[in-house]
This record gives sequence, C-alpha cells and structure tokens, in this order.
Amino acid sequence: MYVIVGIAILLNIIVSIFLARRDDLETFQKGAQIFIVWLIPFFAAIGLWLLNRSQDAPSRSSKSLGGGPQDSSGVGSSGD
Repeated sequence: MYVIVGIAILLNIIVSIFLARRDDLETFQKGAQIFIVWLIPFFAAIGLWLLNRSQDAPSRSSKSLGGGPQDSSGVGSSGD
C-alpha cells in the first residue's frame, strides 16, 4: 500500500513540475491541470502528461502534399 501511494505522489510531483514549466500554457491552465493531477492520481497525471507531450511532438505525415498529378480518386496519372 505504501509503495502505491509513494509512486502516485512521485508521479504527481513529476507531472506537476512538467506542467508548471510549460511556456505554452496560461497561468490558469497550469493551475487547473495541476489541480486535476492531484485530484485524480495516476489517470489524470498520465493523461495530462501524454496530452501535453503530444503537443510538443511534430506531426508526421506519411503522404506529401502536391505529390504530382492525380485524378479525383487519388490514383496518379502518368499521361497517355
């Protein structure tokens, strides 16, 4: 039981520091998210950490835009 409580407290502290150091969040957003982390341990901490971390990761697109001539079905056409 003490181990689970210790892990929850450690996780909440780490995520709270992570949220407090974010430059893209307003003061109210930081406070609200830290409050939620401490209100709902484990789930909120992991969920908010993943949400905010996903905002930092650049989106990867496997398809490039403007990849050449294509008809309306998306099939490339090489001419006649």
